[in-house]
Amino acid sequence: GKICPAAREFGAAARSAMSEAYFPVGPGLGLEENFLSLDDILMSQEKLPGRAESALPRLAFALGQGAGSGDAIPEGSKLEIPLWLAKGLHDSKRRIIFVELPKIYKEAWRTVFSADANVVDLHKMGPYYYGFGSQLLNFDNPENPEIAQTILQTFISRFRGIMDSSQNAYNKDTSALVARLDELERALFRAGQKGLNDFQCWEKGQASQITASSLVQSYGKRKFTDMDG
Repeated sequence: GKICPAAREFGAAARSAMSEAYFPVGPGLGLEENFLSLDDILMSQEKLPGRAESALPRLAFALGQGAGSGDAIPEGSKLEIPLWLAKGLHDSKRRIIFVELPKIYKEAWRTVFSADANVVDLHKMGPYYYGFGSQLLNFDNPENPEIAQTILQTFISRFRGIMDSSQNAYNKDTSALVARLDELERALFRAGQKGLNDFQCWEKGQASQITASSLVQSYGKRKFTDMDG
């Protein structure tokens, strides 16, 4: 049978929308995660050092510590456990696992950050320094206040230089700087570059030129084609 014009137009618009570029979803902030964010999904795979406080049945194979899927991890075993699983197993009332701090969040490194946070290659030490560090606050560690303070001060200390560099991106090579940034900082750098580019377009009068989106253009072309037919 015939397909009604409205359904045909809707199908054309839907196909065009599906062909649009992927629009990234931003990561969550603080203790929360956004499971529609690729950055948060990748961050949740980062591993934490820890120790089994009780036997963990059927987890040995998943954590690379056993040959069979039914093998248990004995109590006292050292672990390298993904963040998402550590959060799932953590229980402040029942001692299931003990989560240790990664070295970059320990006191020695906190001292380095306090002295000069700008000298640290955050991407090398951990590409999700801010997000991962915020997630560590889910665990009952007595050093949590110091960790939170260091993360905040590190961001404040590095923010000005990142944004200044993003505004001078056309005048100098910033690749060395960007290579040292964590993923949140890279997103800020890109936002700064985009803001500069948009402002320059506005200065040149290009911002006043209103153009139809590709979705609207595709929809219009399909509609006129159907009318001609």
